[in-house]
Order: sequence, then structure tokens, then C-alpha cells
Amino acid sequence: MSSGYPCTAKVEAQRLTTLAGFDLLDTPHEAEFDTVVALACRLFDCPIATITLVDEHRQWFKAKRGLDGDGCSREQSICALAMYEPDMLVVEDLRLDPRFADNPIVVGHPHARFYAGVPLCPGDLGEPGIGTLCVIGTEPRRFAPADASLLRDLGGLVCTIIRARRSAAATLRLSEEVRSSANLISQQNAQLRQAERMVGVGSWRLDLRDKSIIWSDQVFAIHGLPVGEIPDYDTALSFYPPTERTHVSACIDRAANKGEAFDFESDFITATGLKRRVRSMGEAQIAGGSVVALTGVFQDVTERYEREHQLRKTASTDALTGLANRRSFEKRLNEAFEHARDRNEPLALLMLDLDGFKAVNDTLGHGAGDEVLAEVSRRLRTPTLSQLFAARLGGDEFVLLATRPRDCADLETIIQTTLGELRYAVTRSGHRLPVSATIGAALLDDDVQTSTDLLHHADLALYAAKKSERGTGRVFGQSSVIRPVPKRPLLMSVA
Repeated sequence: MSSGYPCTAKVEAQRLTTLAGFDLLDTPHEAEFDTVVALACRLFDCPIATITLVDEHRQWFKAKRGLDGDGCSREQSICALAMYEPDMLVVEDLRLDPRFADNPIVVGHPHARFYAGVPLCPGDLGEPGIGTLCVIGTEPRRFAPADASLLRDLGGLVCTIIRARRSAAATLRLSEEVRSSANLISQQNAQLRQAERMVGVGSWRLDLRDKSIIWSDQVFAIHGLPVGEIPDYDTALSFYPPTERTHVSACIDRAANKGEAFDFESDFITATGLKRRVRSMGEAQIAGGSVVALTGVFQDVTERYEREHQLRKTASTDALTGLANRRSFEKRLNEAFEHARDRNEPLALLMLDLDGFKAVNDTLGHGAGDEVLAEVSRRLRTPTLSQLFAARLGGDEFVLLATRPRDCADLETIIQTTLGELRYAVTRSGHRLPVSATIGAALLDDDVQTSTDLLHHADLALYAAKKSERGTGRVFGQSSVIRPVPKRPLLMSVA
């Protein structure tokens, strides 16, 4: 017999790696392998047959017939040599071969005399064997070429079974992985739905090829629809007010045609008629250089929007009167001043101080004073003055800003009306305290270079009116005294 594969460290390492890859060592008996060794015993009329696997230190029987135990040390293994043969190892009389004459199975039970083993090479072509299929007889015998061919065929069958076993195991593992992945995806989807409900965010996808839409459960919830059939594109767009649809459609068109991402907020009407505020973010999904779909998220931001609106209102509104505060007034004045100067349009500013307010506070208390301030704010918002921007600067100081040309042209009438609206008396616990306002006004003219100049002129006019006669009005640069035209009942009862 030829010497077979050289038993080098490199070859042995490769062989052990191949053996480990089939995951056969120390596995339970399997019917397919047991059937092969039983068939080998009958075909070759031998009492012993094994499918032997050889690892680094031992040989182990995957299947056996006629032998006790599960294997032996590698040093005592005949199969450890046979597996390196390129074809097979046949020893007609083991007693006459010096390599095996003193082997325990030769000199002792079962007193083996004949051995024929074919290497099992189920790995890639050219890889060394991982073990053998062998038959052992207790009498010397010749092994005919037909016998050798049959043993090769049985060895090939064993290799086929080994490969099929690995494929089946891989398929089973893949199936388990798929099942595990499916379970994980299901869990993740459930968690995603919970997260979407918690933060009010849903996800969506628009396929541009057929305009089909995919919505997550939360998108249905935001629309006020039951989970189920998704509306078509035009119907989905109809949830936005008509004034918003052009902008929404333009964002989607730019994303579809140019691949531009979008992020917008819009008013929104649910299927049940609720007015909400939503935010939509989307980006292009590109395949083959073309935009094929848009994907994004959809969020109900109504509560956040209302909080921000309230915060902006609080930051710009006087808490007691509900009028604009000083900060808001200064911003509005600067904007109005720039607008009027750039377009050569008129602008008028009225500054108001309350007369008798200190007496109300001192006599009736600060609660009564607060009620006076609230009443003044209500009167400054009456229909006759609603076209003016009103603000409270602090204390008992108020301002009105007139931006319409006809109001500025008829400034004296505006002052008369305002004086009349704010002239009344507060009665409480037998006290009758008059309240009125003194007004100083200024018009934008060539001498006014900044909004501060306009304020200064109005303040000078107010000072002149107070000095001349409280409860009246003056326009900067004019000497005439403007008196009120009563518009309201003269008494205000403070509980």
C-alpha cells in the first residue's frame, strides 16, 4: 500500500478543523450510520464494522457492530493510518504486518486478522479524511477488486450522509434563527408600536411608482382612523386644510423629483373633525439612481405647539390686563416705524396715564386698582378702538399705536374717543372715585428720525397735557387741548 497523506502538522490541523465542522464527535447514535455498518457486515461477511472518527488523541465510533466500547487511543488505532490513504488500507493478515502484529485487537479480543478501511473525506475535494469506514474479520482473507469497489461505494454513502446531516443541521439552525428573528422582529414591532403611542409618532412610506402608502398604527391614530385600509394619496392630502395643501404637496414633489428631504408643520383636521397640529419629516429612498419611494415619520405636536404658543403669548402679554407688554410693544413699534418710514406712510403714537388711579389704590386697595387696570384694558379693546394696537407699559401707563392712514389723519377724534372711553367713576363702600386718562400723542414727521424720537415726542405731549389739564389730550407740536367725548357709563361698581 502507498503511504497516503503525509502526516504533517499543517495537514493534521486542516483535518481536525474539517472534523470539527461536521459536529459529529460524541453525538448520539443515528439510524442512518448504524444501518451502514450492519449492511457492511452482511456484504463482506465480517463480524465487525465501524464508522470511526479520529480526533487529536483518540478514535471514536460513530457507529459500530461487533466491538465493545466507544473507541480507543489514537496510538492503538489502525483507522488513524487508514484515513490518510488516498484510496483504502487493506491488510489481509494483521499478524504478518509489523505495524499491527502487536495491536491489542490482534493479540487479544476480538483477535482480528483481516482489516479493510476506506477514508471518509466528506469535506472539500483534496482534504484529508476525518476517519474511516472499516470492516474487520477474525480470519485472514483476500479482498477482491469487487470487494474494494463495494467498500468505496459504502464509504461514499457515509460521506453523503455526513454532508446531508450537516446541511440538515444548517437548515435547522437557519430555521431556528429565522424563527428567533421573526420573534425578535415581532417583539421589536410591539415595542415600536408602544413607543409610537408614547411619543405620538408614527412612520409612513409612499411608493412613488404606484402612489401606494404604508402607515404604522400611530399614523392611523393621528388621523383619527381605525387601523386597516389606508387612504389613497389624494385622500391623505385632504386631511390638511386647503390653505396648507399646496405647501405639503410642494414638499412631497421636491422630495420625489429632486431627492430633497423635508420637515414641516401644518394644521390638520382629523377624520372626526378635530383640529390638530402635525409635523411630518420625510426623505427619499433611491434605487438605481432614481427616487422610488419616500419614507418618514408623522407626529401629533398639538400639545407642544399650544404650549409654545402660550409661552410666546405669556412672554409678550401683560398678565393682568391681557394687553401687549412693554417688550411686545417695543418690537411692534420698531416694526411699524420701519414700515412707515420705508413706504412713506403715516404713523401715530398715543401715550396714556390714568388719573385718579393712585387714589383708588390708596382708598380701596390694590385689588380695586387691579380691577381698574383690567377695565381700562377692556375699554381699549372696544370696537371703536379695536383697530389700534394697545399695550400696557407698566403701572398705570398705556400706549396706543395707530398705523392706518385714516386713523392718523383723524388723530384728534381717536384721542377724544379714547378719553371718553376711559372717563368713569369707581364706587365702593360709599366711596366714589373718578378715573380718567390724560393722553399725549405724536405723529411721524420729518423731525422724527427713530422710534425713540416718536416716543419722546409723545411723552412731551403727555407732560404738556398733564400740566395744562388732566383728563385731556395733546398732540406734539400742536397747542390745542383735546377734550373727551363720553362713550361709556360714568359709574363702575367695584364689589
